[in-house]
Amino acid sequence: MVRIFALFVAAVLSATAVPALAANEPQSVATAPTAAVATKLGCVDSSATATAGTSVVPMQSESTPLTSAPKVLFQLNTADDAPTILRFVTNYLAVEPTAHVAVVGYADGIDFMLKDAKDANGKPYADQMAALAARGVEFKVCNNTLRARRLTAEAVGAPAVVVPGAVNEIIRLQTKEGYAYFRN
Repeated sequence: MVRIFALFVAAVLSATAVPALAANEPQSVATAPTAAVATKLGCVDSSATATAGTSVVPMQSESTPLTSAPKVLFQLNTADDAPTILRFVTNYLAVEPTAHVAVVGYADGIDFMLKDAKDANGKPYADQMAALAARGVEFKVCNNTLRARRLTAEAVGAPAVVVPGAVNEIIRLQTKEGYAYFRN
């Protein structure tokens, strides 16, 4: 992304690109001055050569391409958000079926992960959670919330697991495991 921005800046600053842009004339991907600036910025392969006004500047990636499955953390802290988050997770997996997904609940956001919890239509949340768990989704309940409610891990329904604290788990997943964060 930084390299693309550097090429953009170099193209805008290039003396040969400005008059053509003002005249609405088509531009090549890079002009010779742009290629020289981009090369100095480390944005192109040093073996790339540019001919005036017609060259395409190849990009050289020093980082690993994003080929691994995305990791997403869905956080909720209200009971009313449970149906929405479960729908979001289901919809997300329809587009990103290989994604690693974690749902972390605290405060009233754990209610749907407790044993015998049911949605507004009387359907057990355990069924929805089991279907998503079969697709790799992890459900995590905050132990601090359980203690505040004077509940134990036995109150939590499968497939959810208890983590020491939701805040710690959210931060751990983001900083140590590279999860993106989603909050409704």
